[in-house]
Amino acid sequence: MSSPRYLVGIDLGTTHTVVAYTPITDELETSPISIFEIDQLIAPGEVARKPLLPSFRYHPAEGEISPSELVLPWDIQPVKGDISNAIIGEFARELGAKVEGRQVVSAKSWLSHTGVDRSEAILPWSSNSSVEKVSPVVASASYLNHVRQAWDYHHQDAKLADQEVVVTVPASFDEGARALTLEAAAMAGLPKILLLEEPQAVCYDWYAKNKDTAEAQLKDIPLLMVCDVGGGTTDLSLIKVSTENEKLTLDRIGVGDHLMLGGDNLDLALAHKAEQRLHGGAKKLSAAGLSKLIQQTRKVKEQLLSGNAPESAKVTLLGSGSRLIGGSKSIELTREEVHSIALDGFFPQTEYSDQPSHRQAAVVEFGLPYAADPAISKHLAQFIDLHDSVCREALENNGADLAASLPAIPSAVLLNGGVFNSPLLSERVLSTFSHWRGDSVTELQNPHPDLAVAYGAVAYAKARHGAQLKIGGGSARSFFLTLEDKRKGKQGICILPKGIDEGTEVRLTDRKFALTLGEPVRFNLVSSTDDSHTEAGELFAIDSDSFVTLPPFIATLDSDRDRAELAANQKDREEVTLACQLTEVGTLQIECVSVNDDSKRWKVEFAIRKDLAKLNRGSDDATMAESILPARMDDAISAIKQVYGGSTKNADNKAIKTLRSNLEKMLGKRDSWETPCLRELANALLESKKRRRRSDIHERNWLKLAGFAMRPGFGYPSDDWRMEQVWALYQHGIQFDSKTQTWSDWWTFWRRIAGGLSQEQQLVIFKDIAKYINPGATRNSKLNKELQERSYEDMVRLAATLEHLPFEKKLQLIEWIFGRLQKTQYSQAHWWAIGRIASRSPFYGSAHNLLTPQHVAYCLPELMDYDWRKDPNIAFAAVMMCRMTGDRALDIDDQNRADVIAKLKASKAPDSWIQMVSEVKVLTEAETKRVFGDALPTGLRLID
Repeated sequence: MSSPRYLVGIDLGTTHTVVAYTPITDELETSPISIFEIDQLIAPGEVARKPLLPSFRYHPAEGEISPSELVLPWDIQPVKGDISNAIIGEFARELGAKVEGRQVVSAKSWLSHTGVDRSEAILPWSSNSSVEKVSPVVASASYLNHVRQAWDYHHQDAKLADQEVVVTVPASFDEGARALTLEAAAMAGLPKILLLEEPQAVCYDWYAKNKDTAEAQLKDIPLLMVCDVGGGTTDLSLIKVSTENEKLTLDRIGVGDHLMLGGDNLDLALAHKAEQRLHGGAKKLSAAGLSKLIQQTRKVKEQLLSGNAPESAKVTLLGSGSRLIGGSKSIELTREEVHSIALDGFFPQTEYSDQPSHRQAAVVEFGLPYAADPAISKHLAQFIDLHDSVCREALENNGADLAASLPAIPSAVLLNGGVFNSPLLSERVLSTFSHWRGDSVTELQNPHPDLAVAYGAVAYAKARHGAQLKIGGGSARSFFLTLEDKRKGKQGICILPKGIDEGTEVRLTDRKFALTLGEPVRFNLVSSTDDSHTEAGELFAIDSDSFVTLPPFIATLDSDRDRAELAANQKDREEVTLACQLTEVGTLQIECVSVNDDSKRWKVEFAIRKDLAKLNRGSDDATMAESILPARMDDAISAIKQVYGGSTKNADNKAIKTLRSNLEKMLGKRDSWETPCLRELANALLESKKRRRRSDIHERNWLKLAGFAMRPGFGYPSDDWRMEQVWALYQHGIQFDSKTQTWSDWWTFWRRIAGGLSQEQQLVIFKDIAKYINPGATRNSKLNKELQERSYEDMVRLAATLEHLPFEKKLQLIEWIFGRLQKTQYSQAHWWAIGRIASRSPFYGSAHNLLTPQHVAYCLPELMDYDWRKDPNIAFAAVMMCRMTGDRALDIDDQNRADVIAKLKASKAPDSWIQMVSEVKVLTEAETKRVFGDALPTGLRLID
């Protein structure tokens, strides 16, 4: 690797990607920063270099565009996992305004969306199954890869991977999103990059442009706020201004929590307005059609919010297929309308005391959970209020005398983001701040809101070389390891306080933990930007919305001791403490350090491969913390070992019959067992899994208890490890296979823990039971006999819960079950299964594998023909199929929804069922049990 010749800054934006650079010279301080213009397709066969690379992808249909018209100056090499003919940049953006369902947008927002597996191929979100898809990580990597290839083409002797590269991320990005950004960069051939928060980059750029006058401009400004409203997020930071040894110092003292609200939302609001006018409010566009319309309204927004805006602008929605031109419709949006939506909806003149509304469910469009309240003004006030103490301190240190009743409003604002290309919106934000402050607020000038972040990334790189003022501040948030105490509630040990500088290791010497080597450990963390939680090693109550749950950290501490050295059943344990730091790259690093040998360290990695945000633990125990278990837990474990442990000679065969009732006497009623208790029971049962075959009743009771203790197969520390132990049982099957009840317990066991199985494992199970569910089985005497003996109804229920099955398998399964409906003895299981397979809101799977609204609409008439009063199971299946999510790509059409609601009302269905179809609703515990076939363990709750 050669020495870097350039400092390069990359703004990997939601709407645009921008690259800036400067050569590394002996006079780096005065070295000019330039924008690198990026080669991209702007039309078929036409390539141009542009300062902005639109962060859009287009996935053309086979034969849609000739390969000769997609040629770039270099030999295109897609990243691993990408499709071969993706179009990136301006041409991709333009095509998305003409063709439905083939454009990837807002990849950066998806990268930070914890409700999906961000490594799964789910984009374009609103596309049908014929369109090739990619993951948010691959989409993000593809933009960086395009930039790298363009750079390398123009700098053959100074490849981008050999330069000093800074990539910017929102200050509000959590550790998972930052780790995925690093992964995307590595996939793009940029394994060594630095991360920088975007609002800081804006401030670095302002200082670089004003370094000769900065001190004078900031003389009476003790506190400034950077307000960066990008395409996908509103990103906020507070910068304290002070003088130290007669030198200007800038310190970032506060950042906002993740707020998915930006220019995309304004485009969407305008698209909704245009949609109503295009169809007279009588018909909704498909999700793909709305996405196409948004590309039109984005252009209209930019026109009508500009300084010299025309009176109106035309929105044209092209037809599809052969009707591309003939089927087009146009309407006008006026300047007044656009101004009203932008000002009144997104930047209203609010009072400082106005807080954002927190409805039960936020707006969901295209699968993304946007902020519930679109009023950015209210979010600005809330952000300042949350940081009142540090704001007040900064202002008072400069001599301000603030009454306790007055808000501590920053005295200057630095605006950034595409929306602030509009003078109208800039002026509204400034007037709102001035109104709150009761005095004018200074605007620090930003002449190029689209380019400032990239420029600032290079200025930061200069500062790292000592060629410019460096902004201080360290870690933007504090990090906590969560613990649970029944008397004191949920608590967290502060493992890294806010404000700690990069590279500074914090060792929790007063907190020691005994960990078992060779077994996985899960560290459950939360973070907070609150200014009152800043003492390392101290315990704080985790009792407010200011704490954000992070993806878990996972570690397996390898043992260097031979297993033979350990006595039977002896655990190899190591006493450790934690060492934490914010790395220079900009991510959190945690290591377990041996108390006895400082050189023995185990690095802890983020678990971001699976959708681990779908469940939340009410008791967020870290595995390494002392769990609060029932007083007679040891007695319960002994009871299990008495039945399933030791040799057959010592086994007490009578005890198996009373095991469950004995456990309830020791631990309380089974439904009250909390998750830590359940998993301890599961561990004991797994240790004894080989001895479940002592008798039919041993096997059945083991399956019942283990399935109950392990449900739903994920969501708790080390569940992945437990599922690895369990999966080996499937290959062995059941011992007492002549009993129908044993088969029933077998299938129920796998249904209960299905959420912890991989797609490959679920496909193995599906292959084994599919032959029985296929209606053709009734014509095969051998299969027909076996399906009676092997508890067919439980096989159907199990198949319906396999949410990782590919779309095609689910379609096949639901067709089979509809074909079986004439067999009335199984109708209850069939209707439940149909509702579960066609559900609009999965329990643990990814939404991209769900049946489409069109498939649901095709199935609904079958249900509508029945009398729901006679069989409420059919009504509930319809509820599952029509449940409102708020995501147009998943929700059924309005007419079908109205018909189902009317029939539910006529059938005297419960009001809660009607609510689930008519509005976005979080399920109650009873509804969860009915929907998913089991109550969740106490301490686990579903996040919708």
